[in-house]
Amino acid sequence: MYVQLRETADELARVLWREHTVYRERGGGVVIRGEHVRRWISLAPTGGKDRALLRAGRILDGGTTAPARSEIVVDLTSGTAELATICRRLLADVAAGADAAPGPSRAGRPKEKAGRPGKQAKPGRRPRRSRHTSPGSWFVLLCVAAVLGAWLYSLFGRAGY
Repeated sequence: MYVQLRETADELARVLWREHTVYRERGGGVVIRGEHVRRWISLAPTGGKDRALLRAGRILDGGTTAPARSEIVVDLTSGTAELATICRRLLADVAAGADAAPGPSRAGRPKEKAGRPGKQAKPGRRPRRSRHTSPGSWFVLLCVAAVLGAWLYSLFGRAGY
């Protein structure tokens, strides 16, 4: 699957940008970076034959990549021209998001769920409260207390103190 993704990414990169870098990412996918346009495209395996997850995002100052703003599952057997059209549409979505006027600072915004801006909580669910000690942690604490109590009993219980 990696070979097919790499070949497809090379073809797409040549069609989309004159200057580009193609490299493998940790998850087994392939990334195409267009430094001059400050955008990236990623092709990642989806588990299905001849299908890939196509994602697009921005390249931030300093060369780091922002999380994907757009993604879609594509069929790799479709032609390079069709894939390039889909990529251009995703890149236009990314550019539209980047060109939007900057909003108020984080302090002035309503509280959002971390990770995905603008994501709404599902109706019917209570909002997550602050994190408390989980039941697994309580179990570990009780086991440690029991071992400590047994050790102290063995020291002082038999000695007659």
